[in-house]
Amino acid sequence: MSNLYGDYNQKIDYVFKVVLIGDSAVGKSQLLARFARNEFSVESKATIGVEFQTKTLAIDHKTVKAQIWDTAGQERYRAVTSAYYRGAVGAMLVYDMTKRQSFDHMARWLEELRGHADKNIVVILIGNKCDLGSLRAVPTEDAQEFAQRENLFFMETSALESTNVETAFLTVLTEIYRIISKRPLAANDAHDSTGNSGLLKGTRIIVSGQEQDSAKTGGCCRSS
Repeated sequence: MSNLYGDYNQKIDYVFKVVLIGDSAVGKSQLLARFARNEFSVESKATIGVEFQTKTLAIDHKTVKAQIWDTAGQERYRAVTSAYYRGAVGAMLVYDMTKRQSFDHMARWLEELRGHADKNIVVILIGNKCDLGSLRAVPTEDAQEFAQRENLFFMETSALESTNVETAFLTVLTEIYRIISKRPLAANDAHDSTGNSGLLKGTRIIVSGQEQDSAKTGGCCRSS
């Protein structure tokens, strides 16, 4: 069982870098604010450049620091991709379920992710703004089919109502931990120049069983 409120005086056992990607205005920053600070701003502005926030939590009695990176989805900021993806062990592909185009762009974002990150990175597809069920433009079944085909986890969320937000982040972080904890030598050897542990660089990760379960989880509480 995961405990979000780990003891901050404990030593950090793992640092997991997770990136948020997707078009602008799909709610990436709001998801991050809800998870990291339990906040939601109705006047949120577009993210300029790159920012990240951290949250320390306990998974299986280990202290994990989640380092969540957020960047603007506008094309003009794509020059940051190499540094943005470097060292990431998890990714959240976010679309707005009221905007079909944002979902149609998921294939391109996934291709970019796989071109820059470790090919075995843990990825979850997020259909955000599920509180706007009457405006749904992306059927849950379409997203489930895409997630299953690409071997991704899937969940629909609402940053506004805090629906599935914590669960989505914990799904990624717990799966990363499950993989890394089975390979302690790999994790211990994966220290970067800043001393962070648990960032896999060039290490092959096999995510077993994900094909069966990944696309079956996390439907929103509402649908049209």
